[in-house]
Amino acid sequence: MIFKTMSLTRLVSLLGLAVCATFPLGAKPSPEKVANTVILDETGTKNLRIETVEVEETSFEETVFALGRIRAAPGRSGIVSSRVSGRVVSVVAHSDTPIQEDAEALVIEVRQPGNPPPVLSLHAPLAGLVTKVNVVVGQPVSPDDSLVEVTDLSVVHAVAAVPEHLVGKLKVGQQVLIRTQAYPDRTFTATLAHLGAEAEQGGGTLEAAFHVENKDLALRPGMRAEFGIAISKREGVLAVPKSALLGEPSRRFVYVADDELKHAFVKTPVVVGAQNDRFAEILDGVFPGDKVVVRGGYSLSFAGGGSVSLKEALDAAHGHEHAADGSELTPEKKAAMEAAKKGAHGHEHGDEEGVNLWMIVSGVLFALLVVSSVRKGGKTQPTAESTTPTESA
Repeated sequence: MIFKTMSLTRLVSLLGLAVCATFPLGAKPSPEKVANTVILDETGTKNLRIETVEVEETSFEETVFALGRIRAAPGRSGIVSSRVSGRVVSVVAHSDTPIQEDAEALVIEVRQPGNPPPVLSLHAPLAGLVTKVNVVVGQPVSPDDSLVEVTDLSVVHAVAAVPEHLVGKLKVGQQVLIRTQAYPDRTFTATLAHLGAEAEQGGGTLEAAFHVENKDLALRPGMRAEFGIAISKREGVLAVPKSALLGEPSRRFVYVADDELKHAFVKTPVVVGAQNDRFAEILDGVFPGDKVVVRGGYSLSFAGGGSVSLKEALDAAHGHEHAADGSELTPEKKAAMEAAKKGAHGHEHGDEEGVNLWMIVSGVLFALLVVSSVRKGGKTQPTAESTTPTESA
């Protein structure tokens, strides 16, 4: 009886499993599906920051993955220097600020006779960002000194270090998606401009350079970058974002949002095909139109029994009562449950109460009868010997 009265949610929670979601009317949910579905409430979904995307057939690109860095584009940097020796009297340019071509960068006092000595204004050789200011007021300078550096970052080079065994798949003109740690939710696109002339000896890589438009100056020289270089494309491929994939490489699964019960997510095994830097091809397990969890899936793995029971979720979704195991609670099933309850006790609970009362009353009457009998037995009758007068001597 303990098993019958315990809720399904409690039983599943004891096993560390989640409660299941939707089933056809009149059908009893399979234990496997019950064990692989989590039902949350609205608050739970928000706390786990659950996000889903719809599975669809799309163009799938096979890519070569590589790491690299952002560099200033060749020919887009310049320095401010002096043709004569002197002393700095004013610094106009400031680091990390834009400067226009031919704008004044600094002023020096020339080492020539005069009272006061003549001054010379030095100007920016190109428009861009002031990347370095190497002097301060009063500092002596000579023609060999690099006083101010200016870099045009409107276009930068993104240079990937491609492993040698993948270089044969690359050719000029291929497209790439570039991501940086500074902007994890943003991608930059470019095409392969050229390959390096010499492989790096220690790491066994070859440079692949891409010219990247950078009008907002988001990319800065020295930033680390990830490259996904597209080498082929297939149409009509069923794919999901790689962030949806969970589990070990040999046992991949995704969480699919139930299309009937709110905040219900079914753990679904999948067969994975090719992968690129963003997507994974799905050969089996999900269908177009399914909504897979792309954020919060890892947390769902530890959500336990969820925050809503299977019975509560199905009752709300279907508008009528269900059994604790999720099956339809038909009149026949209700009658069978009542009959099973009677059979287990041998009588109705009301009859049981009546029997208990009768047993109590009978016990009290029996106790009174015993007490009465004991009292009567204590009063002895006079014998014939005691009533015969004693003869006189």
